[in-house]
Amino acid sequence: MWAPRVGSIGETAVFRLHRPPPPTRILITGASSGLGAALAEGYAARGVSLVLSARNAARLETVAARCRRAGAAVEATVLDVTDREATAAWVRAADTAAPLDLVIANAGISAGTGGGEEPEEQTRDIFAVNLAGVLNTVQPVLPAFRRRGRGQIALMASLAGFRGFPGAPAYCASKAAVKVWGESLRGWLAADGVRVSVICPGYVRTPMTAVNRFPMPFLMDADRAVRIIQRGLARNRGRIAFPRPLAFGAWLASALPDAMTDRLTRRLPRKGG
Repeated sequence: MWAPRVGSIGETAVFRLHRPPPPTRILITGASSGLGAALAEGYAARGVSLVLSARNAARLETVAARCRRAGAAVEATVLDVTDREATAAWVRAADTAAPLDLVIANAGISAGTGGGEEPEEQTRDIFAVNLAGVLNTVQPVLPAFRRRGRGQIALMASLAGFRGFPGAPAYCASKAAVKVWGESLRGWLAADGVRVSVICPGYVRTPMTAVNRFPMPFLMDADRAVRIIQRGLARNRGRIAFPRPLAFGAWLASALPDAMTDRLTRRLPRKGG
């Protein structure tokens, strides 16, 4: 949270807004590929300590090695965020070793109805990772952040969370829950000095979108997405939604009458697994 500082020149009060210093100890889940890997590498620098986790050990170590070459100190742990106890222990241990400045709950999976249905197991897996995994990552650090009166939390939602689409019901719903929970946390924790941002990307060039067999408007590279996210977090934006044209379209879809939106969304392609 930016804090106003008052100075005086004669009888004139001068207000200056001071941003918190850049984060130097950062925890990121789902850091072995996609936006998680790109964020880790984007923050990697001398003097920065990265606490990374993912399920794939080989890919995680590859990302960790690149971050170390950039000068960062890296702790890499193979972890499944759906394991509540293991995730809580990992987060608390990281914060106890050295206070965390920024927690990015990024781990997520994607699938839809591209195969003609959305199996129950697929639906439950998506909610387990995308929603429960976020809760498992964020809840353990909240007491410490509130006690210290500082800290930043970034939740990876999606523009798909602005409105339910028939091509990916569980994915849309899981991201909608993350988005609204993060927006609520932001208002609740602001008085404690804890900053919360919800990240809502559109299509980003990652392994997750590589399986899509349909046109993806405004598809952007992960490096550009990371710059937008980092800038938004530095400015303590509550919602970091991009690219702007697609973000406006997602907002509009959520605001239009159901009858109109239903006609439009029935024609959209279905997301594959």
